[in-house]
Amino acid sequence: QVQLVESGGGLVQPGGSLRLSCVASRSILSFNAMNWYRQAPGKERDLVATITSGGMTNYADPVKGRITISRDNAKSTMYLQMNSLKPEDPAVYYCSAFSALRGRYWGQGTHVTVSS
Repeated sequence: QVQLVESGGGLVQPGGSLRLSCVASRSILSFNAMNWYRQAPGKERDLVATITSGGMTNYADPVKGRITISRDNAKSTMYLQMNSLKPEDPAVYYCSAFSALRGRYWGQGTHVTVSS
């Protein structure tokens, strides 16, 4: 079983920045891709960003240009750098890891609040 633990969420003012972290209990090189999702109250869970084992990245349109996904393989950690946060960004942000052999794993989520 794989454990994914997110951290870094909190309260930030509009226009501010946060960096989320996701630490995996095993090497993230074993995953084909890792993702960040977010879920706002009353809404579906949406894909925010993806990074593949080869380092390719992809972003959802609402966050393009403001968010950067990255990974540190030696630390088994994935990051989400969020800048220029907007009132529509608050949500629970979830880390996810996908393995073609073992399936998908989820973290417990970290809350992001944007308010002045």
